[in-house]
Order: sequence, then C-alpha cells, then structure tokens
Amino acid sequence: MKKKSNQTGGHLGKSFGLNMAIVLVVSNIIGSGVFKKVAPMSELLLSPHWVVLAWVLAGVITLFGVLSIAELGTLFPESGGAYAWLERIYGRSISFFYGWSCFTVIQTAAIASIAYVFAGAAGSFISLPRLSPEWESMVVFGNIHPFENMGAKMVAGILIIILTLINIRGAEFGGAVSQIFTWIIVSCIVLIIVAGLSSAAGAWAHYDSPSQQYPPASFGTSLGLIGAFVIAMRHAFWGYEGWISLGYVGEEIRNPQKNIPRALVTGILIVIGSYVLLNFTYLFVMPIDELLAEVQADENTIAAVVVTNKIFGQSGALIISAMILVSTLGCTNTTILTASRIYYAMGQHGLFFKKAGACHSRYNTPANSLIIQCIWACILVFSGSFDMLTDLLIFAAFIFYGLVVGGVIWFRIRRKDLPRSYKTLGYPFLPIIFVLFCLLLVGISIYEMPEHSMIGLLLIISGLPFYLYWTMRSGKSSS
Repeated sequence: MKKKSNQTGGHLGKSFGLNMAIVLVVSNIIGSGVFKKVAPMSELLLSPHWVVLAWVLAGVITLFGVLSIAELGTLFPESGGAYAWLERIYGRSISFFYGWSCFTVIQTAAIASIAYVFAGAAGSFISLPRLSPEWESMVVFGNIHPFENMGAKMVAGILIIILTLINIRGAEFGGAVSQIFTWIIVSCIVLIIVAGLSSAAGAWAHYDSPSQQYPPASFGTSLGLIGAFVIAMRHAFWGYEGWISLGYVGEEIRNPQKNIPRALVTGILIVIGSYVLLNFTYLFVMPIDELLAEVQADENTIAAVVVTNKIFGQSGALIISAMILVSTLGCTNTTILTASRIYYAMGQHGLFFKKAGACHSRYNTPANSLIIQCIWACILVFSGSFDMLTDLLIFAAFIFYGLVVGGVIWFRIRRKDLPRSYKTLGYPFLPIIFVLFCLLLVGISIYEMPEHSMIGLLLIISGLPFYLYWTMRSGKSSS
C-alpha cells in the first residue's frame, strides 16, 4: 500500500508496549454496553438464563474473531488496521467503504454512544436541563429527535471535544489517560460482582426465575427463539465492540509480531470473564421483572446503578455512577485515540480529506483526523438515542468484520509464501464459524429491523460519490 509523503514533518512513533496494548484492548471495549445492555436483552428474552447465555456466546464468537484477525495484525502492523488489511486482501474500494463506514457510523457512533452513557451517569449527580415538550417532540428526517434530552447531549458533546484535545497533545499522553481509567473500570466491575454475590439482596431464585411474561411474543414469530436470541446477541456485541481496534494503531506498537496477538487474546479473555460474571450478578441480585421496571421508568437509567442501589441504597448507586463516569471516560478516550488512525491512513492514501493524512509536526499525532472525527461524532450525538446508534453501528460493523475474517482464509490461499509469526488457532474452522455468524446476524437484522438496517446500508453506500471524487483526484495528482 503506497503512502503519500507527509508534508508536515511529523510521524507516528512506537508509543505502546505489551502492557499498554492490553490496556488499549480492554479500555476500548469496556465502557458502557456492559452497564446498560442487560436491559434491552432482558426485554427480548425475558429469562436470566438466556440473557447470560447470549453474553457467553457473543464472547465466544468475538474470541473467534480475535484469534483470526491477530494473524493479519502481525502480517501488516500498519495504521488503520482493518482498513489496511482489507486493501491488501480485496483492493481499494472495499477498504474505502470500510473506512468510510467507520467514519459515518461504526467508530464515530461508538464514540457518541459511549459519551451519551457518560452523560446519563452524570445525571445521577446533577439535574441535566431539558427543553420544553414542544421542542423535544420536534422530528426531522422522519424519526430523529435532535432536541430530545438536550442536557445529556450537550454533556456528551463537551466530553468528546475535551478528549479529542487531549489526544491531539500526544499518543502516550492519551494512552496514559486510558491506563488510569482502565484500572478504575476493572475495579468498578470487581466491586459490583463481589458486592452483589455477597449481598443479602441476592438469591439464586432470582436468577433461576424467568419473567412473568415469559415466553416473549417474539418466540412465536417466523424466526422464533433463534431470531430473538441473535438480536439479543447483537446488543451484547455492542458490549464487545472495539475488539478489532488495536489493529488501528499497529504502526505504533513495539514488537507487533509478538505483542499484537498476546494483547488481543489476553484483553478479550479479561473482558469476557468480566462481562459474564457481571451480568450474572445483575440478575442474581434483582428479579428480571423488577430490573426491567426500574430501567424502563427513565431512559437515562443504567442497569448497574439500579443493581447497586438495591445492594447499598442511594449512596451506593452514587458511588457506582461515579465509577461509570470514569469508565466511560476511558472507553471514549481510547476509541477516539485508535479510530482516528483509520482516517489518517485514508488521508495518506488519497481516499479521505487530504488534511486528515497530515501528522502534527510537534505532537506527532493525526491532529486533523482527530478534529474531523470529533465534529462528526458530535453531530451523531444529536441525531438519535443510544440504542438507535448502537443498532446501526453493530449492523454495519459485522458486514465488514465478516469480510476481514474471511480475508484470513482468502489470504492464506493467495499468499501461502508469506512468513507468519502467528497463525490463527483452529484454522480454518474458527474463521468459518465467525463468518457464518456474521451472515446470520446481518440477515436477521435486515428481516427484524429493516428500517435501521436500511439506514446503516445507506450510510455505507453514501461514500460512493466521495470515493469516485477522491479516486479521480488521487489519479490526477499521481499522473
């Protein structure tokens, strides 16, 4: 992949060793989904057993993806990660549409969604202002409510701007911030698990009892249990979103042939164990109907806060809310850091705004890429709710995740000659299982949620005129 020269004189350095790479994996994943997504999953399945199983299977599928993409990460430790891998496997057009999708919905929506949960947790301490019902009910483009929950959206936007400025100052500085927050994230999860499982409020009967409304009506539809379960897993995948992000900073990792696979596998195993135990704790402490009633009463309510309120009373809920504030700060920060490298690589290759490919001459960071990402993420904050944004990004992401992991098999066939310091465990079975699940998830999403799926597809193909323009401009500049 040929890069254009960097006119600013700056360059990305080798900022991250193994420990920091593990921190980036964990902090890029743990942020908001595990605290909030148990509620919509419980609504769909109405059974604690099914909910926890959905988290387990989503974690296993994610692990299969991690074991697969580690091979590509060691072969091509370049800025942009999956964007660079797709270009080598399929060509410029597929890699562009992945990068464009990351910009329009996958990564920027992740930033917006996590920041939105931060704002929801902030609402536990201060009363966030809201506009009049007339303003909040205003609708644009069919179903977007830009003025709804305005206080939370303002807080989320300010957070994104501040963290972007931090990451412009330096990758090591931004990484250090993530490292601090990661320890607090892990501490937060351990505290909830230990307190919940040892609490007098907890009981095995809570976990062993489904909702009074069980089985849900969706079980009687044409797709039945499988369809509902896959949709529930899609919510869980939001909790695991970010597992592919370490590749975005591959160029900045020291000894990438060893450190990338070690960091990916270690990080995802930590996350899976934490998620399964935490969601078991939620449903051990509170009966599923009680949990749903509490969360449905207020759109800003977070499941982890409800559970700790049950254990400690209001003071405990405030403590956990503070910890969630810090954990979502960490995840937002790491996502901002890593995702900006995609647009930096695209700019270097002439497939994005030209200035995005420039590296800051003093801080050696993709400053322009960070600023462009910040602007669009703030726009997305005002475009929709948390669940709408996460539904869109998971649908779009799994189209490309299937292509990336499928590319491991395709590249093995085409380039057997390449020396591989790491080879995918369980090859070719684990990559095949992952790709088949991607096809299942995308197909069921289109069937069950055609409107959201159509929006996701439109956001992907919206890059076509930009691709044609940038390709034409790149061709002229190289001639």
